[in-house]
Amino acid sequence: MGSVTSPIPPARPAPLGAVPPPRVLLRWLYVGRISVATAVFLAAALSWWRADLTALLVASLTVTLALVVTAGSFWYSHLRPGGVGPTFLYAQAVFDVGMVTAIVQISGPFSYFAALYILVIAFYTVMMPLANGLLVALLAGIVYAAGVLFGQPGELSAAVLLQVAVYWLVAGATAYLASRVRVVGAAHDTLEAELRRVRLEAADILRHIGAGVLTVEGDGRLVYANPTAEQLLGLPLAGRLDQPVLEDVERVAPSLSEAIRRTAREGRRVVRSVAVVTAGGRAFPIGLTTTAVRAGPGVGDGAAAGGVGGGGGSSSVTAIFQDISDARRLEELRLRTERLEAVAELSASLAHEIKNPLASIKSAVAQLSRSAPPGADEQVLAGLIVRESDRLAALLTEFLDFSRVRVTRSARLDLAVVAERGIHLARQHPACSSDAAIILDAAERPVLVEGDEDLLHRVVFNLVLNAVQAAVPPRAAEVRVTVGTATGGELPAGVTMEAPRVLRVSDAGPGVAPEVLPRLFEPFVTGRAGGSGLGLAIVQRAVQAHRGLILCDTGAGRGTTFSVYLPARFAAEAV
Repeated sequence: MGSVTSPIPPARPAPLGAVPPPRVLLRWLYVGRISVATAVFLAAALSWWRADLTALLVASLTVTLALVVTAGSFWYSHLRPGGVGPTFLYAQAVFDVGMVTAIVQISGPFSYFAALYILVIAFYTVMMPLANGLLVALLAGIVYAAGVLFGQPGELSAAVLLQVAVYWLVAGATAYLASRVRVVGAAHDTLEAELRRVRLEAADILRHIGAGVLTVEGDGRLVYANPTAEQLLGLPLAGRLDQPVLEDVERVAPSLSEAIRRTAREGRRVVRSVAVVTAGGRAFPIGLTTTAVRAGPGVGDGAAAGGVGGGGGSSSVTAIFQDISDARRLEELRLRTERLEAVAELSASLAHEIKNPLASIKSAVAQLSRSAPPGADEQVLAGLIVRESDRLAALLTEFLDFSRVRVTRSARLDLAVVAERGIHLARQHPACSSDAAIILDAAERPVLVEGDEDLLHRVVFNLVLNAVQAAVPPRAAEVRVTVGTATGGELPAGVTMEAPRVLRVSDAGPGVAPEVLPRLFEPFVTGRAGGSGLGLAIVQRAVQAHRGLILCDTGAGRGTTFSVYLPARFAAEAV
């Protein structure tokens, strides 16, 4: 025997073509039972002067029992905690067969009411497994035949046997159809659950990816925007679904808006294009891709079927875009490193080739000057040549320092102590004014790193000296050096570093000139008169020799900050 799943789940709308849930079917049964019993009673009551009093009594008992049994059944199946089992359904079937039998006996065994047996059999065949439904059909056939024999004693006629056969045929056909509908319904539920799961996963991915996703209809109305799109564009898009948004997008990112319009108008994708977004008080580049989904039949790529803002509404456009400022910065760092390596190799070769002849020239001029009379022009010119030779020799020494930036020995160091010593060296330099305010901020100590102490001293020295020299007289220099542990969010996207430490040198100067900033770390590039342009280039190479990263943040009127990120662990032999 089959059984009914217990408890009955809450009713929900059944998909088109599926078998309704048991709770819904039982409600239909109760309504149908009360309706039939009431209709029979009213029919008997309205014709009581012509009807048999026995028939009127049977009709009254039938409707009374129907009301009582239905009320109790409703409480048991819908209000009582728990579900129903096969025994409950068998009891309902027996009662319904008995009620139909009573109605048939009142109206006659061959009346139209005999068709109610078919409804009862079909209903319980749908509610119960096939074997249970056939038992209900067998019960209905026996009771019907018994009623005929009771009313008309004698042999069973062919019509009665045919009626019983119809009951069995209805049970079998209904069971088969119900089983096929259940299979289709189960497949539908599985597909619906899978689709729901895919939608939830897609929604979760779109909420958390680092790229903005923006979808608009053909007339410019917003269909979807993920949180990243709102953040990048600086627009509150979540509450503007089904509203025009392209004008606002055009205000902050004209190229993005134009790409969306062009894709909707022409049906062609925009791939790996670059646009500029002005939001949150800054302008930054984004890489974007757009694609169109045509809703109308027969519309292919390149077909102009109405565009965004054109009222056609025949397509939706999805734009995927991402902030690529960090990627561009990393690419610039890579190109800068390659250029510095090439210049370093050239510098080393030239310095070696020039230094020896220069020393010979200086020595020869010095000897010639000793043979000239005191105060003669030869003596003056010789002194000039010697001084310029010394200056060239110092410049060549800087060239060699630049080309020889290598980690020769690695030790465990306290970055705060390294910063203190670098600041002390910068204070001793003639270019550092005595009234310069250089503040070291090292809240956590020690800040341990592994590296070459001499190279790291030079990094601090050059950055502090540059910050001091950035002050505009008569204002005294104000420099702050901060040492600590960096968080993962401080590093540009795509940069990974184990336990990063950070050294920041900030000044209150006028900032780096815009024309100098793109080439700031290149040799011989300087924004200060009289500078060699090698200090920051040496810093860049020293930081990279430690597998670190240096970034510059500057702006007119807000000074300049150099941030040096270094890994906590470093092996010199890895260089």
